[in-house]
Amino acid sequence: MILKKLFGSSKEYDAARKIYQKVVEAARQPEFYLEVEVPDNIDGRYEMISLHSFLVMRRLKKSGKKFQDLSQVVFDLMFQDMDQSLREIGVGDLAVGKRIKKMAQVFYGRIVAYETALEGGEESLEDALARNHYGTLEVTPSDEILARMAAYVRLNDSDLEKISDADLAKGEVAFTKLT
Repeated sequence: MILKKLFGSSKEYDAARKIYQKVVEAARQPEFYLEVEVPDNIDGRYEMISLHSFLVMRRLKKSGKKFQDLSQVVFDLMFQDMDQSLREIGVGDLAVGKRIKKMAQVFYGRIVAYETALEGGEESLEDALARNHYGTLEVTPSDEILARMAAYVRLNDSDLEKISDADLAKGEVAFTKLT
């Protein structure tokens, strides 16, 4: 009963859990850290989880209100995971809440930047990735690296759009590998 109050129906929770597992699996692809200069540290891993979560939530949003709750549960699972990860690396209880709040603000900023870029806004996706995804690096990645990451984002955005609502409701999502 408590889980239902926190996460909606058990079907929704199960679907969200499956989706978030896929997000984490995709974010852990070694190619990101070996080939396209994503830092293999807490910030880099957070950026990869944020990027994949954004893509899934964007797809859920495109189906309207029927997936609003599912999207919220995916978001909640993501930040529960972040909370647990911070605690595991030794961040004190008093600091965790502040860090999570900051991470959520950063995530919302990423959503706006990537959504606007994918919808043809003034800033290109490559520029949005350079400013946000790679923002913690001392040196901006090459145009080739940015183009490769942007192509990955666009491809997965397109592929996720092809997933049926029925499959989404069951948590069946897939990400294409980095090429």
